[in-house]
Amino acid sequence: MHDHLEKIFNSEESGLDPYAPENVWPAPAAAEGKKKLRSAAVLVPLINYDSGMKVLLTQRTETMPDHAGQIAFPGGGLRKGEISPEQTALRETQEEIGIMASKIKILGRMNARDTGTGYRVMPIIGLIQPPLSLTPDPSEVAKVFEVPLDFIVDPVNHRLETRSESGRSREYYVLPYNEYYIWGLTARILVELGKKLRKA
Repeated sequence: MHDHLEKIFNSEESGLDPYAPENVWPAPAAAEGKKKLRSAAVLVPLINYDSGMKVLLTQRTETMPDHAGQIAFPGGGLRKGEISPEQTALRETQEEIGIMASKIKILGRMNARDTGTGYRVMPIIGLIQPPLSLTPDPSEVAKVFEVPLDFIVDPVNHRLETRSESGRSREYYVLPYNEYYIWGLTARILVELGKKLRKA
């Protein structure tokens, strides 16, 4: 199964163009009159259970300065000396939930996403063999939980909602799972992941 996934997320097979302007990482200098994006990366951790794959997610603490309480992938901003989004995602994963880079097999990348909060986020797909040994950082992570990959692949579970902001309405994806309300960037990445796997 993981060989099949590796083929899906290989840049040549996936259709991902690493040189496309939207996938340049670190984010390029800002055009005149535009705010520069900050470069970030997240790990999309696929846990390879015998009973079926699951995606690991975290819930951020309510004390975080950005996106408090939201559902997220482990990840964060580029640090000096890091030359790839994979390095950033692996470091952040170890810091946030305690999974060492040596336990993660990188399968590939997904298209980068620019956020309204000023980040260019590169999702990195990583395969992890159980059992897991987690040590969440209590200052950043309130909970760690898993969602079956089958749930994410099924489009029935992708819901569009509308929210009004500053007099304008916008649509965004939501994936409600048990007591968790997954939305925002995390939901956008999961919807894209589901589409890729359905086409494979």
